[in-house]
Amino acid sequence: MADLIADRTRLFTESVIREMTRLILLYHGDRGINLAQGFPDFPAPEPVKEAACRAILNDVNQYAITWGSKSLRDAIARKYLKHTGVEIDPEREITVCCGATECMASTMLALVNPGDEVIVIEPFYENYWPDAVLAGATPKFVTLHEPDWYLDPDELRRAFSPRTKAIIINTPNNPTGKVFSRVELELIAGLCQEFNAVAITDEIYEHLVYEGEHVRMMTLPGMRDRTVTISGISKTYSLTGWRIGYIIAPPRLTDAIRKVHDFLTVGAPAPLQEAAAVALDLPDEYYARLLADYQERRDFLVEALEEIGFRCFKPQGAYYVMADFTAFGFDNDVEFARYLVKEVGVATVPGSSFYFDPARGRTKVRFAFPKRIETLKRAVGLLGVLKTQAVK
Repeated sequence: MADLIADRTRLFTESVIREMTRLILLYHGDRGINLAQGFPDFPAPEPVKEAACRAILNDVNQYAITWGSKSLRDAIARKYLKHTGVEIDPEREITVCCGATECMASTMLALVNPGDEVIVIEPFYENYWPDAVLAGATPKFVTLHEPDWYLDPDELRRAFSPRTKAIIINTPNNPTGKVFSRVELELIAGLCQEFNAVAITDEIYEHLVYEGEHVRMMTLPGMRDRTVTISGISKTYSLTGWRIGYIIAPPRLTDAIRKVHDFLTVGAPAPLQEAAAVALDLPDEYYARLLADYQERRDFLVEALEEIGFRCFKPQGAYYVMADFTAFGFDNDVEFARYLVKEVGVATVPGSSFYFDPARGRTKVRFAFPKRIETLKRAVGLLGVLKTQAVK
């Protein structure tokens, strides 16, 4: 009998991030502390939750327009005009999807042909490489170099070729917390125009920038018509389970993306789209408070981890900390992460899951800090057992 499994599925594994969530629940139930998967343990904004309840009670229970309810698309356009000064056409340039993850998959399937090359900057969020593979593309990897996650211009240029169809940029970056500078993004923009490639930007952490400036690729000269911007409500509004993401792209690209999205998921949850529109209209004070709270969590966790013996790469943005653990005598990230989740009760993500070559991440784990300070203090208390193992 012929093999019943598609060859493409052999090229990648299941999500390691989600696996670590399952393991902490398996070993410790509700007592374990999940600093692996990036979801908050504090409530979403009350006005947004109330809007969802109202929508359900008002029987907003059937299909929305495939590419997003008008109220949500209008809210997205208002938000971008307010924060960027860029006018977005909600009728022709916005597609609402089932989370930013589906946004990326729909974009890749819509724009990339089998045999095209897609540049992926590593360390990368673990979905990017499988998305490229599922689209039939050949991924090409460009590495950010420690300790400041430096992007080598020569290495980047060598990655581009006549077969390059797209490059994926995640800023602020998961897992490193790097915020790409204007100079770096202008370099990428120039190469995209030179090689006729599309820039796909994942900007889901756009409101969590502690150092530097969040520069939007679509605003750079020559990039309005060759940029696909992906974002959503998961991280900014603490609503990771609602699965509301959105894509902003020029009309020609949007037409293709909408067709793929339609046949992948039809549409995102209708009542939650109405509530998402309320979230996007929250006042500026909300974003200022959000950033201040996350900066407090970042500073606390980095200082505490370094006191224990980790060597941390302090993030400029997002809500993750990459940390080197070699001081504790381990030399394998998967072994160390499994030790932490089973014996210590704290879930992290092995660094190798963010690299094409696992060896590059073998000495690191990623901590997620979208948690109450009390939760982070409990985690630090449990991790304190490592102090006795630290090699001075």
